[in-house]
Amino acid sequence: MRGVKKKDSVIFEGCQMYHNYFRPHMSLKGKTPAEVCGIEIKGENKWITVIQNAKK
Repeated sequence: MRGVKKKDSVIFEGCQMYHNYFRPHMSLKGKTPAEVCGIEIKGENKWITVIQNAKK
């Protein structure tokens, strides 16, 4: 992250997506924040599924 020079870099959006949609949290009993909100991502590769849905 030290090499990021712009505050609006897409790297931050990717980190935010990872945190909210892919990374399970202990405080949420192993669920992601999205799953707790009722958003479920189905598919073998969640990243591919999210990218395909985003371009629709």
